[in-house]
Amino acid sequence: MKDVMEPGPFPFSAIVGQEEMKRAMIMTAIDGGIGGVLVFGDRGTGKSTAVRGLAALLPPIEAVSGCPVNSRYVSDVPDWVVLKDDVLAMKPTPVIDLPLGATEDRVVGALDIEKALTKGEKAFEPGLLARANRGYLYIDEVNLLDDHLVDLLLDVAQSGKNVVEREGLSIRHSAKFVLVGSGNPEEGELRPQLLDRFGLSVEVSSPTDIDVRIDVIRRRDAYDRDPVAFGASWASSDADLRAQIVDARARLATVEASDEILRDCAALCVALGSDGLRGELTLLRAARALAAFESEPSVMRAHLKAVAPSALRHRLRRDPLDDAGSTTRVERVVEEVLG
Repeated sequence: MKDVMEPGPFPFSAIVGQEEMKRAMIMTAIDGGIGGVLVFGDRGTGKSTAVRGLAALLPPIEAVSGCPVNSRYVSDVPDWVVLKDDVLAMKPTPVIDLPLGATEDRVVGALDIEKALTKGEKAFEPGLLARANRGYLYIDEVNLLDDHLVDLLLDVAQSGKNVVEREGLSIRHSAKFVLVGSGNPEEGELRPQLLDRFGLSVEVSSPTDIDVRIDVIRRRDAYDRDPVAFGASWASSDADLRAQIVDARARLATVEASDEILRDCAALCVALGSDGLRGELTLLRAARALAAFESEPSVMRAHLKAVAPSALRHRLRRDPLDDAGSTTRVERVVEEVLG
């Protein structure tokens, strides 16, 4: 009997345009410590398509097959987990959706009520953060999510640990994931302190070029009619990008950043009035990831210029005397400071 291939998500390489969004997501795939991506813009501009496509092209992760938090080694499995199967197996990079109506218990995990009632045992039922470990946590319409959940998610994303205190249980497990939030700013804004916690932010819009729109329609129509064949036709492009990302991960720690580059980072943030030092740190990490992606041994000004809007536009103070958009303000200061 002939095997029937399951259709995969829309190939990342086949996404037309939206270059800044794709680059930001690739940077976080190279360096998960950048701090996630916030994508704001019109509906139907490929936000969720991009995160699912990127996760699908990334190399699978090796994990203990019976571990609910995707532990890499048996020694990493939390002590509250009762393993039924501890062999190592390859799994696709997790992409977990966090729906707007999710309760805190569903997100962080909770007491297993069924086991408590039937067996009288206190046990932990892992939540969405456990399943997202070593992968992506995707929140559509993140600007509509309850503030306390966003605070919680950002704290976990920064610490890499989920700590749950429930009914006498004290549970902790690894929760290292890339947080991707998307939304439409016309439906509500994120608080500035929450904006600042995302590593990169990207603004996307519907293309206005007729030929670009035709390309989008043509590729989407081809995928909808035969997703398996369409995926096969882009497999080589996705494989090339996967190899480039894997190489960049291996090279990342060796990419140098000179004192002049550090001074450029600081000068940009001072000129933009960016609070704190998170702007400089994120700018440097993103620029280093881009340099690794381009097989460069060191960070150059061109890398800073390329990633500065994504790293800094959401960290600007409001200026009532300047009604230019945040992207324009960053680009103007980059030109003034870096030439």
